This record gives sequence, structure tokens and C-alpha cells, in this order.
Amino acid sequence: MATRHFLTLLDIEPDTLEKLMHRAIELKRMLREGVVYEPFKNKVLGMIFEKSSTRTRVSFESAMIQCGGGAIFLSPRDTQLGRGEPVADTAKVLSRMADIIMIRTFEHEKIETFSRNSRVPVINALTDTYHPCQLLADIQTYIEHRGSIRGKTVAWIGDGNNMCHSYINAARQFGFQLRIACPSGFEPDTTLVANNSDRVTLTATAEQAVDGAHMVVTDVWASMGQEQEQSERRAAFVKFQVSPALMDKAHESALFMHCLPAHRGEEVSENMLEDPRSVVWDEAENRLHAQKALMEYLLGTWKP
Repeated sequence: MATRHFLTLLDIEPDTLEKLMHRAIELKRMLREGVVYEPFKNKVLGMIFEKSSTRTRVSFESAMIQCGGGAIFLSPRDTQLGRGEPVADTAKVLSRMADIIMIRTFEHEKIETFSRNSRVPVINALTDTYHPCQLLADIQTYIEHRGSIRGKTVAWIGDGNNMCHSYINAARQFGFQLRIACPSGFEPDTTLVANNSDRVTLTATAEQAVDGAHMVVTDVWASMGQEQEQSERRAAFVKFQVSPALMDKAHESALFMHCLPAHRGEEVSENMLEDPRSVVWDEAENRLHAQKALMEYLLGTWKP
């Protein structure tokens, strides 16, 4: 059987993704009940980080430890990638030593090259183009609080970045409508939007996107690598802040999510994360459980 990879949400069939979400919820329950479950015993996860992280590193490493396996953290200082070794060569070597590999990097093409040369599953833990693991946690969180997201409306407020792109893929895979509000010049990839025109709508204002929405999501205005654009972006995005007042325009059952870290006073008001509609702490925790379920599936220790 061909090696399974998870580079975008489109790499897993919609019905399997749905089952994977419910598996993540089950794994969360098992952990809280103290069930000893070690499907990754003697398995090794290689973790390649070219971008720094808190939630990604801790969630993947904890997932492996809790499930009986181990994880190796590799920064650019720790690998020959940082000294110019070709990506393909690194993939051929590491995939002979590790059982599964996750990569957090810049160019999406790099992880595609790595996966083509890997003997073991490769997980996209973030690239400049997509962030699919975060979407697994977000959808799990919505299901836990509100049930199925199918047929609902989600509002994305802010930059048309990797998170926005993954929300477009999620709209296709999980069957919801997505409204995107971005400042002019910061819209998501035009081809991706066009290919999903039946489920994705661009709006001129945050208020239009949020009107009646069942879920409201945002992200920082300047992602890693864009720090030099911070002041320019702050001026462009000033009308795209999520606040309790903006949330009041959403559906009465609406939830608010943010992948974190958040810049209070910028993309979110000072008090938004503490609003009763905010589920950002559950969302952050669910990275752990969703990624356990994902790795179970990719390693074949759980069958949907």
C-alpha cells in the first residue's frame, strides 16, 4: 500500500476526516479517564522545525510520549538541512530511521519534495501555504461544542494566509459555507477561491462576513517572516479586528476561534479571548488529540 501523507486536508477523504474527528474526541476522553493506550510503542516521530512553535511542538511530542512512542526535535541547527543538504537527501535518510515525520517550514514545495522522497508518512505541521493540523483541532472543537459543522456558515476575518487557505479546503471537506473578509491586497489565493466558488464568498467588510455566522475565526495580521510588514499591515487591517461587538452580529450560538498566539489589541480586542463565546483554549488543547488520531490513521494503528 502506498505511504499516506498529510500535506493538506484534501489528502484524506471527507468521510474519513469526519471519523477521524470523532476518534480524536474518543482519545481525549480516554486520556482524561486515565486509560493507558500505547499504539505508538517503539515508534519514533521525527520533528523538523524551520519555524518556531509552542503548540505544535508540545502537542506532537506529548502525543508520542502519551501513546508509548518517542519524538526527536530537529531545528535548523540540528540537521544538515540548515547547511544546505538537499531536501530529498534528508528525506531519504530520516525516513529510514523514523516511523513518521512532521515538518514545520516555509515553502510548501519543500514538504512536497520531502514527501516524494520519504518511505514513511509525512505531516504538514505548517507551511506558508497551508496549516491543516490546526484545522483538525478547530473542527474537533466545533463538534464538541455544537455538533456537526456541515451546512453551517464560518466567517474568516483578516489575512488570506495559510490558515485561510486551509479553511477553504475545510469548507470543501466538511461541507460548510465560508465567508472571507480581507483588506484589499491581502486576499487568499485566487485559484483556490475560484475552485471553491460554490462554498467560498469574499466580502468587503468584517460585518458582512460575520452576519449570522455560526463560527468566527481570525489569525495574526503579520505571520512569521512578515514582521517587517507589521506597521503597514496594522494600518491595512484596522477595520478587521474581532471584538465582542463584532461577535454580536453573528448567530446567537456562534463560537470564536484563533490558532494562537494572539496579539491582543490587534486582530482581537483586549477582551475577546475571555469572551464566553471564545473556545481558544479548548481549540489549543485539541491539537494534541486531533494529531494523535491523525498519526494513528497514518501509521495504520487505527482504521476508520
